[in-house]
Amino acid sequence: MKPKWRLLFFTTTILLAILLIPVQLFVHSQAQNDTNRPVVYYVPVEQAVERGLEAFMSRAFTSALEEGADHIVLEIDTPGGAVEAAGNIARLLRQTEIPVTAYVVKEAISAGAYISLNADYIIMAPGSTMGAAGVIDGAGNAAEEKTQSYWLAEMSESAKLNDRDPIYALAMADNSISLPEYNAPEGRFLTLGATDALEVGYAEAIASSRAELLQFHGLENAIEKEFEISFAEQVARFVTHPIVIPILLSIGSLGLVLELYSPGFGIPGIMGLSALLLFFFGHLFAGFAGWESILLFGVGILLILIEIFVPGFGIFGVLGIGSIIASMVLASFSTVNILISILIAIIVSAIASVLVFKYFGNRGPMKRLVLAGATTTEEGYISNVTRKELIGAIGETLTPLRPSGSAVFEHERLDVVSEGGYIEQGRKIEVIYTSGSRIVVREVKD
Repeated sequence: MKPKWRLLFFTTTILLAILLIPVQLFVHSQAQNDTNRPVVYYVPVEQAVERGLEAFMSRAFTSALEEGADHIVLEIDTPGGAVEAAGNIARLLRQTEIPVTAYVVKEAISAGAYISLNADYIIMAPGSTMGAAGVIDGAGNAAEEKTQSYWLAEMSESAKLNDRDPIYALAMADNSISLPEYNAPEGRFLTLGATDALEVGYAEAIASSRAELLQFHGLENAIEKEFEISFAEQVARFVTHPIVIPILLSIGSLGLVLELYSPGFGIPGIMGLSALLLFFFGHLFAGFAGWESILLFGVGILLILIEIFVPGFGIFGVLGIGSIIASMVLASFSTVNILISILIAIIVSAIASVLVFKYFGNRGPMKRLVLAGATTTEEGYISNVTRKELIGAIGETLTPLRPSGSAVFEHERLDVVSEGGYIEQGRKIEVIYTSGSRIVVREVKD
């Protein structure tokens, strides 16, 4: 390289380095600023409260803790759900070291109100509501007294966590408490709007946006992070819902029952296996099931196949069914719930199987599920030839008939059976009946 080009190269390099220094300082300054800025985590609490939501929130709180979040905001819009799942979520809120704000964006009903009361702060959007937390069973009736007592105690203690007057929490869950000034006379559960909640101390502020919420907490310059539910978690939340579980099990069992009557492996089998795989996938992803439950389910299917193809005394079938039920119990979050679901699935499958085979067995595509054909003599199917031409033929016994033996008819030897008693060798006989290979004879008296 010539000296003048070398000098130009080094001069240009030095100038570029000098020009990049401000840029590097700016980037470093921004990084330091970001490090000093608080981090706010937004976690959606939507749809029904169930064990899938519990698993999602557990993962969200763990992630927030690992990333050093300074504040967690639960954006709540739920009609309520399972008491057990709500209780576990409440314990999660109480145990976390990160401040938690329940931001009621639309409604926090029933279990949603309970979760909100366990947060450090409650902020409501204009027009949002919170309350109506009475416990009901699956049939829509009031829960038993034991459950009611537990729930009232939980609502009261949750209100006391942040020095809130428990009477309003109790009125949300007990319709015998009268608060007519808040449109909750006796016989009606209390539901608070945003303004009323602020008035009675069940909300710290009313905020129409995240910006207003952050401003209330003094976190205007915070780094905001969204914790979104994944597609797999959405599927897991759906299939672990207490109402969906018996439906999945019913589809699975009915599909496999229909497949037993269908040649090959077709739509019923695919439908049944898909439903059962969805059940295990949802519970596995939600953290309720382990691989041991799936392995036990596979062993159960294998034992049932052995029972079908290998003659036995039913031992393999019983063990297979037991293994499948045990695998579902292991995969479930509630033994009582899964046993009820299995019972419902058995009843539904039995009734549906009877109806399908009775009313649709010989119609449309269902013809392929059941063999309805028959082989008759009129259609040309013959198992053994019936020699009717022998009736009345006279022959002679070659052996004694006791009552069966051999006889000869016009030089043709045949196996015959006497009409009843013993016939000696060398006696004359007459054919009186034939059916397939059976030829019945009678002794001819002189």
